[in-house]
Formats: sequence, structure tokens, C-alpha cells
Amino acid sequence: MPLLHLSFYSAFTLSSLGLAFHRAHFISALLCLESMMLSMYITLSTWPVENQTPSLALTPIFMLAFSACEAGTGLAMLVASTRTHGSDHLQNLNLLQC
Repeated sequence: MPLLHLSFYSAFTLSSLGLAFHRAHFISALLCLESMMLSMYITLSTWPVENQTPSLALTPIFMLAFSACEAGTGLAMLVASTRTHGSDHLQNLNLLQC
């Protein structure tokens, strides 16, 4: 396995482990999601170069657009939850509490 692939796989794995184990704040979950999307974007961007395909792939561009939409939605949810609950702690966002 080349070093470039290992670095992309490890970046994705570390960000998914961060999302799984560090659930204290909503902003940390959003940052882990963004790092996952960034590692997938870089991987999809370098894949045509490594395989020497002559055509440009539009998949990374679409993924970057969806990632920007996801970031905007996440930040809007962060602002809304901070206004209603007073903080970005994920424990405060339980819908079963009155």
C-alpha cells in the first residue's frame, strides 16, 4: 500500500473514530464529519491522476458541493440549538426531556 493511500485511509479512520468516541459537543461532531468529507474529496481527486485517466471526473466537484451544503446546514443547526438550549452540548439535545 502506498504511503499516500495509507495517509488518506488513516485520516478517514481517525475522523470516524473521533465522531464515534468524542460526542461531547456538536461542533466537534461537525468537524469530524468535515474531515471525513475532506479526506474522501482528496482521495477522489487524486484517483484519476494515479490511474492516468484522460477525462476529468465530476464526482469530486459534486461531493465538494454537497459537503458545503452539509456544512452550512450543520452550522445553522448549531446556531439554532445554541439559541434554544444555551450550549452546543449533545446531552442537552435529548428530545425526550421536557
